[in-house]
Amino acid sequence: MSSQYLTLYKMIVLYMLWRCDMPLSKSQIYDFILEKEYTTFLTLQEVFSELASSELVSEKTVGNRTYLELTPEGDETLKFFGNRINPAIKVEIDDFFKQNSMKLRNEASILADYQKTGDNEYTTHLIAKENGQNLIDLRLVVPTEEIAQNICDKWHEQNADIYQFLIEKLMS
Repeated sequence: MSSQYLTLYKMIVLYMLWRCDMPLSKSQIYDFILEKEYTTFLTLQEVFSELASSELVSEKTVGNRTYLELTPEGDETLKFFGNRINPAIKVEIDDFFKQNSMKLRNEASILADYQKTGDNEYTTHLIAKENGQNLIDLRLVVPTEEIAQNICDKWHEQNADIYQFLIEKLMS
């Protein structure tokens, strides 16, 4: 792969992170770049690795997702080399954020994961965030992986109702 193209893909990722007001998961970036067929999955993995190793982005793993955030060094790099991104690509990125802002915000704000913590024991970890602050951070111990997965799925679907129910019960 030509270093010219790798540089372009890095600038696209940095621009996406700069353009968004919250960290993006790798899967969210994959979705956009692969849908537009800018490059391949393997090349994008290389891009993520190089961005992290050169400290242009920071990585944070929450649950089963890895989020990327632009570092000050990444911001400076984008200022110097951002003009290498075709304006049409910038428009596509901007449109992507306009069309998917609520979905992206929900994915970053509602987190659910589980892990095996003992024989016949799984611990689910459920989080709802708003403005970067945890509204609720709940851990539940359950007997089977199937139940743990179901709880995580339901959390993604019904977190607002569950949060409202808890507040009402605790305030009454």
